[in-house]
Amino acid sequence: MDEGREQATLRNQIVRLFSGSVRQRLERDSLDYGQVCEIRLRVHSPCMILYRGEEFFLGQGGGLTRDERRAYCATGEDIQETMEHIAGYSLYAYEEEIRQGYLTVQGGHRVGIAGKAVMEGERIRSVKYISYINVRVSHQIKGCATLLMPYVRADAGICHTLIISPPRCGKTTMLRDMIRQISNGDEQYPGLTVGVVDERSEIGGCYQGVAQNDLGIRTDVLDCCPKAEGMMMLIRSMSPVVVAVDEIGDYRDIHAIEAVIHCGCKLIATVHGDSIEDLQQKPLFERLMNERIFERYIFLQHQKRPGEVRAVFDQRGTCLYQEGRRR
Repeated sequence: MDEGREQATLRNQIVRLFSGSVRQRLERDSLDYGQVCEIRLRVHSPCMILYRGEEFFLGQGGGLTRDERRAYCATGEDIQETMEHIAGYSLYAYEEEIRQGYLTVQGGHRVGIAGKAVMEGERIRSVKYISYINVRVSHQIKGCATLLMPYVRADAGICHTLIISPPRCGKTTMLRDMIRQISNGDEQYPGLTVGVVDERSEIGGCYQGVAQNDLGIRTDVLDCCPKAEGMMMLIRSMSPVVVAVDEIGDYRDIHAIEAVIHCGCKLIATVHGDSIEDLQQKPLFERLMNERIFERYIFLQHQKRPGEVRAVFDQRGTCLYQEGRRR
């Protein structure tokens, strides 16, 4: 598919999700949807678009504006109609996803929702009176991990790797392309079987069980499954050489990581953070770092575009790469 057709497909996937009023305004502007990160609707508030890393309002007459007074405000009808489009007029079929606060739609795009939580004991049973919608556009940047592959690969195979970055710096995008390259292999390195636990449907962007993003030909995806349980399920059922997960953080994740490593699998994971010192202040990671579980630490930044590599360190803290300069 050429770039023009990809743009048209992406634009259609996003625009058709919205109510007629919002859709008409989006269609009046020639946005590059490859640069759109989020579109947010809040009832009785201006519609907002995160575009090329900056925040804009959707104008009353279409287009983007920075003037709140000229912004189009979403109505309750906009929210209701948008949810009907997103769920294909079958909201009841998405009860489990709604309970978790998001839905994944065709193309791998993720729709976050908020409203009134309906509780069943200490468990969220559902969300009603949905009044807030955040459409997060899924982007694939094939080749963005190419710079990192020589550091992730080693003579013994793949290194246990942790990708660290603040929010919106492209760590999921980087993880996705790394999975694809490991799975497909190249002339020098054979492809490896990769097991992906995609708890929030962001890595593969599965829609009706099928990954919408290209994760390679040797990749198996366990969608909408908690990371700790999913890692062990994949090891038992799919015999992966590499296990990949996004945004580790609680004690169950850490215990599962140790189990994965003891089973002989290689692990690639991401976590929110900004520096080695930042990670060391988190009790959950202090022991992993002291025991040198991860062999590579990759730090990302967002200056000109998401997914820029700031630095790569090994398990001893030696800098292997820094801002375009090899060490």
